[in-house]
Amino acid sequence: MVELLVTYMEMTALPSGRAFVPTEPVTVALERLDSVGYISLYRAVGEPVQWDQRLRMATEELERLLALPSTHIYVLRVEGEPAGLCEFNGVGHPDVELVHFGLVPAFQGRRLGPFLLDQALRAVWSHAPRRVWLHTDTYDHPSAQSVYRRAGFRQYAQRMETFPD
Repeated sequence: MVELLVTYMEMTALPSGRAFVPTEPVTVALERLDSVGYISLYRAVGEPVQWDQRLRMATEELERLLALPSTHIYVLRVEGEPAGLCEFNGVGHPDVELVHFGLVPAFQGRRLGPFLLDQALRAVWSHAPRRVWLHTDTYDHPSAQSVYRRAGFRQYAQRMETFPD
């Protein structure tokens, strides 16, 4: 077991201000990934920050989750290559969780993360949730919380939690 500091954040309104525009040709789109494509992108983004939640799921369970209309996965592509993902659960319900967000390490440091997050949040807010929430922990990228704050999230709780090692 490992103990981590977990920070809970939420936003209760559509992001304000103008959307960030990247200086390179990129796209962000809602995609219905199959389990193989999803796990490939999940590993590419998540291994450096020790994501394992989806890796511990049975394939059938993951496929059911990916097929839900309330699961939305926005994929950032740079010249067609998958470069990041933003995954939400509960779209269409009052409370939407931002479950996973990140970039493949080769694409970090180019301000593509704020673009992906902004585009995905604007799409999710078109479904009129009451709030969008997330949790982040000490294993996440060091700039994760500042990116979330700039996007419009605010912290509402913080506590130590125990997770499987």
